[in-house]
Amino acid sequence: MTKPLSGKVALVAGATRGAGRGTAVALGEAGATVYCTGRSTRGLRSDYGGPETIEDTAAQVDAAGGTGIAVAVDHLEPEAVESLVQRIDDEQGRLDILVNDIWGGESLIEWETPIWTHNLASGLRMLHTAVDTHLITSHFALPLLIRNPGGMVVEMTDGTRDYNAGHYRVSAFYDLVKNSVLRLAFSQAEELKPFGCTAVALTPGWMRSEMMLEHFGVNEATWREAEPTQPHFAAISESPRFVGRAVAALAADRDVHRRTGGSFSSGGLAQEYGFTDTDGSRPDCWRYLVEVMDAGHPADATGYR
Repeated sequence: MTKPLSGKVALVAGATRGAGRGTAVALGEAGATVYCTGRSTRGLRSDYGGPETIEDTAAQVDAAGGTGIAVAVDHLEPEAVESLVQRIDDEQGRLDILVNDIWGGESLIEWETPIWTHNLASGLRMLHTAVDTHLITSHFALPLLIRNPGGMVVEMTDGTRDYNAGHYRVSAFYDLVKNSVLRLAFSQAEELKPFGCTAVALTPGWMRSEMMLEHFGVNEATWREAEPTQPHFAAISESPRFVGRAVAALAADRDVHRRTGGSFSSGGLAQEYGFTDTDGSRPDCWRYLVEVMDAGHPADATGYR
C-alpha cells in the first residue's frame, strides 16, 4: 500500500471520536504522523462521558500504518494549545496539516428552537466550544504551518457553503457556528496565500458517528437495520473514515492550492479523487439530501452511492 503522506505531520484537533477520529485514522492510513488531541483520556473523561479516548484514537492511527500521538488538550485554553504547538515544533520541527474539528456541542443542541427560547448559556457555550477553539488553535498552530509552503488547514463543519446559504440549520446558534467555520476557512485562505498554504472547509455527509449509531440503536456493523425508522440514514450514511479519506486525498494533492478558500463535501471529493468509504461505496450525501430527502422522495440511494 502506498503511503503518500509519509514524512508529513498532522494535528487533528478534536480527534476523540466522530469525524476527528475518522480523519486521524485516515491520515494514518496514508502514512502521516498524527497528533490526536481532545479532552477525553483513559484517565479523565470529558463531559460527554463516552468510552472513546484520544489514546484509543492514536492506537488506531498506529494500526492503520501511521504514527499516532495522543495529547490531552482543552482547545479553549490558549496556554494548553500554545504548549501543544511548541511540543510539535520540538518533536517534529514542522506541521503540514491542521484539521480543526473541535465541536463539543452535541449536548447543547436544541432543535428548531428560536433564539428567544433557546437556552442562552447552552447557545453561547456552543459558540465558544466550536468557534473560539478553532480560532485559538489556528492562532498558535499557523506560525508553525507556514514555515513550509504546501501546508493545509481543514475547517470541519456541517454543510457546504451553497447548501447552508439557503437552509436554516437547526437553530440560530447552530446555524451561526457552522457558517462561521465556513467563513473561517475562507478568511484563513486569504491570510495563507502569501505563504503558499491552503485552507478549505469540509463537511461529512450523514455521518455514522458513535453518538448517531447509539441514538439509532445500531452499530457500525448493523447500521442498515435502522431502515424501518430512519430510511434515509440507512440509504446514504457514511462512516467517519470517509471524510477522513477526503482530508487525506486533499493533503496528497500537489495541486490542492487551487482549492483554497473553497467549501467541499466528502461525497463530492470522492467523485473527483476516487477514494471510497470502508464498504467500497461513495455516498454523495449532500446531493442526495437536496434531490431525494429534501424533495420529499422515498429513500433510495440508487445513483448516490
